[in-house]
Amino acid sequence: MSTKPLTAAEKTAAFEKVLGRDRHGNFKEIEASRPAFDPSGKFTYVQTPQPDWTLGSGANQLALSPEQEGSKGEKKQIAIDPYAPGRPAAFNYKLVISGIVPRPLALISTRSLNADGTTANENLAPFSYFNVIAHDPPLFALGFVSPIAPASRAKDSLRILHETGECVINIMSSPFIEAANACSVNSPAGLSEWVISGLTPMYDTQTVKAPRAKEACFAVECKLVHVKEFESRSNPGETNTTLVVMEGTRFWVDEAAINEEQSVMNLDVYRPLARMAGITYATVKEGFELQRPDFERDVGGLEGYERMKREQEEKRRK
Repeated sequence: MSTKPLTAAEKTAAFEKVLGRDRHGNFKEIEASRPAFDPSGKFTYVQTPQPDWTLGSGANQLALSPEQEGSKGEKKQIAIDPYAPGRPAAFNYKLVISGIVPRPLALISTRSLNADGTTANENLAPFSYFNVIAHDPPLFALGFVSPIAPASRAKDSLRILHETGECVINIMSSPFIEAANACSVNSPAGLSEWVISGLTPMYDTQTVKAPRAKEACFAVECKLVHVKEFESRSNPGETNTTLVVMEGTRFWVDEAAINEEQSVMNLDVYRPLARMAGITYATVKEGFELQRPDFERDVGGLEGYERMKREQEEKRRK
C-alpha cells in the first residue's frame, strides 16, 4: 500500500466520501420536483418577531414554540465534546456548518506570474469559512482546511495567496451562483476554474495582479497581512488548518447597486446569498430592523438597571 501523502484535491475527494454530503441520488430529478426559483430580487421588510418586546424580557415568544421544547415541555440542552473518543472530525464539520448559519460566501481569485510577466497559475475557489472582521482598516478573515506546505498538500488558493500576498474577494450572489459553485470542483492543480465556470476575469484591478470576476456585484482587492497554521486534534502532529487575515485595498461595486455617497449596497440589485448546511444555499429576501437601545433613554439609567436586576432576581426565586 502506498504511503505517499494525498494531494489537496485527493484529500478533498476523500473527505467528501466520508461526509456523504450529496445524499440525494439523482439530484436533478429531485430538483425538478421542487418549486422554481423566484427570480424577483425585491427585499422585503417585516416586523420583528415580537414588536412589543421590552428590555429585560429575555427571549421572545418564539422560544415558547413546541419545536424549542423537550419531551417534558422544557428546553433541554446537551454538551458535546468535539474531541470525544471515537467522534470523527467529519461530525464536527457537519455540526459547525449547520450550526453557524447563515454564512457569507466569498469567491477567491488568486494569480501567480512567471518571470516574464505571463500567468503561471490562476485559481478561483468558493469559501464560506469567511467574514469581514474590521472596517478601519478593512480586514477580512479566511479559513483554509489545508496546510501551507508541502505544496502538494496545500490548496491552490492558499499556496498562491501565500506566495503572492494578494487576492480578490468576489462576494457570491444569485446571478452567478451556479458558476461560482462550479469552482468547487476537485480539479487537478494548475487548471483554471475560470474555464470550468465560464466566469469573466477582469484584469483591471489596481493594487493586485489577481483578476476580479466581472459578474460579482461587490469585490475587494486584498493584501495578505497575517497567516496562522493550526495543528489537527484528530491527527496530532499534522497541520490541516490555516487562517489568513487580509486587508482590503480597493472596492469594486456595480454602480447600480450602491447609493450616491458610495456607502450602502442596494439589496434589490445586489441579491446576496448565504451558505447553510450540506449543499444548501439561502437567498436573502426578508429582514427586519432593530434600533440600538440607549442606556439613559431606554434602560432608565442606573436606576432603571437596578430595577430590572431586582425584578429578574425575584423572578428566578419563584
